[in-house]
Amino acid sequence: MDAIDVGREDLAAWVAAQPKNFFSEDPLIPALLTRLLASEDRAAMLRRLEDFGALCAGPMDEAATVNNRNENLPRLERYDRIGRRTEGVEHHPSYHDVGRMIYESGMMSEYGRPGGFLRSLAFFLLSSHCGEAGHNCPVACTAGIIKSLQGLGSEDLRATYLPRLLSPRYAERFDGAQFLTEVQGGSDVGANATRAEPAVDGTWRVFGEKWFCSNADADLFLMTARWSEERDGTSGLGLFLVPRRLSDGSTNAFHIRRLKDKLGTRSMPSGEIDFAGAVAWALGEPSEGFKNMMRFVINVSRIYNGVAVTGTARRAWHVARTYAAHRRAFGRPIGEYALVQDNLADLEAFSAETLLGSFLLVPMLDDAEAGALSADEQAFLRMGTNLHKRRSAMTATACVLQGIEVLGGNGAIESFSILPRLLRDAIVCENWEGTHHTLTAQVLRDMARYRLHEPFLRVLEQRLGCLSCPATAAERALLASSVRHAHDALDGLREDAGTHDAPLRLKPWMDTLAWQLAGLAFLEQAEHTQGQPAGQALLPVLRHYFQRRFPTA
Repeated sequence: MDAIDVGREDLAAWVAAQPKNFFSEDPLIPALLTRLLASEDRAAMLRRLEDFGALCAGPMDEAATVNNRNENLPRLERYDRIGRRTEGVEHHPSYHDVGRMIYESGMMSEYGRPGGFLRSLAFFLLSSHCGEAGHNCPVACTAGIIKSLQGLGSEDLRATYLPRLLSPRYAERFDGAQFLTEVQGGSDVGANATRAEPAVDGTWRVFGEKWFCSNADADLFLMTARWSEERDGTSGLGLFLVPRRLSDGSTNAFHIRRLKDKLGTRSMPSGEIDFAGAVAWALGEPSEGFKNMMRFVINVSRIYNGVAVTGTARRAWHVARTYAAHRRAFGRPIGEYALVQDNLADLEAFSAETLLGSFLLVPMLDDAEAGALSADEQAFLRMGTNLHKRRSAMTATACVLQGIEVLGGNGAIESFSILPRLLRDAIVCENWEGTHHTLTAQVLRDMARYRLHEPFLRVLEQRLGCLSCPATAAERALLASSVRHAHDALDGLREDAGTHDAPLRLKPWMDTLAWQLAGLAFLEQAEHTQGQPAGQALLPVLRHYFQRRFPTA
């Protein structure tokens, strides 16, 4: 066998070494979920997640790869074969293969009973290892609609739509979309001009244009529209539910202008849509539209974004670690070289950061819904969601880039590995549901108006004070010192919140506070798994994480 054959055999061995199950072959995920899942659900859920992890690593991953090829991307089909207007999108069969596996896992059905966030997002974490895959963004949007209907919908609306939104049958299920952005303003939601006019039958009619409409062929659209021309800014925005089809089966009064040619998430159609009197229902009081959108839509989507990029980061680690074990350079596997080892240690620790940080927040969503959070914990969840959304997206992009570095020139080849697609998807996730600047500005406003940093830091200190694992004493001390330093620094920032450079001064603290949240999550996981094999395996990862994120002088 000549050198070329040997090199190709090494690559074949790397392909064969890819995980066959994204759940059972990543020890941190089952250890984490075993700790978090309720005892009455635990055994059955772990079995279902293991089955789904194998599906994601095999057939779903293959179908997502096929669906993302240029020739298989979605295309706009505005009319059916006999000329009736449908405003439809044509998908390659592989798109529906992915969708069947995702929805028939039952992940949306979990929202039919209490505790659904944790259970549903556990499945979502595994499907996100395949990238956005055309469906993971719609899943997040669908969750937002389910929660909006459960919290705000009339009895008739809930009876009409919830059964199909919660259905585990792909052929009958409804999926959702969220249309907020308009051409004159993205983060400046108060500049939105799309309007809603009341109709005599108690419904509304929506007129205007939405500029960035992801999942443009959804069954249900959740959108903002201006219900009062007399109210400026966000106070004039209501929250409305718009069905794709009316009760007689005809297409509602909207038109898709075109589909976006996006950098990433390309299997999922995003478009520009004009509304010309589309029938809509108000969800909640129109005057509360912006608050309800933030509560039921944006905050939920930001948590979903953090879990989505966690799948991205963990998948990058899997690709890189297996490559390093089989690719040889100068007669040795590249994983034996110090620089590559350091790279892989970063990848494992930082992808664990996104995982543990996300699932510190996810159970709090269920607790908030059940009314089980204190006022301090509610503030912690609000601030933590914004901090973690920003930092997890940045970390995931960095993880994919580190994975590409391990693969070298091969890392840039779309047909060689999933990493180029993951990179494109990760960059999109950095901008969805609030750019870094938007999230920084919101945290600063929350500090100035509500002193939200104070309960955030109190909860960190309280939870940290409950830990006593001897093996993590040094790291607990580091984190406690960082939190103490944050008190004075953030108080000073709050006092200067109205100055021009205050957001710039907050930027490094946005990172530090997010790392403190993840550091707490590391320590809590180590506490609950001490003495177990999973706990022993976590300790070197935890220590590397603290060395990187909380270096001592």
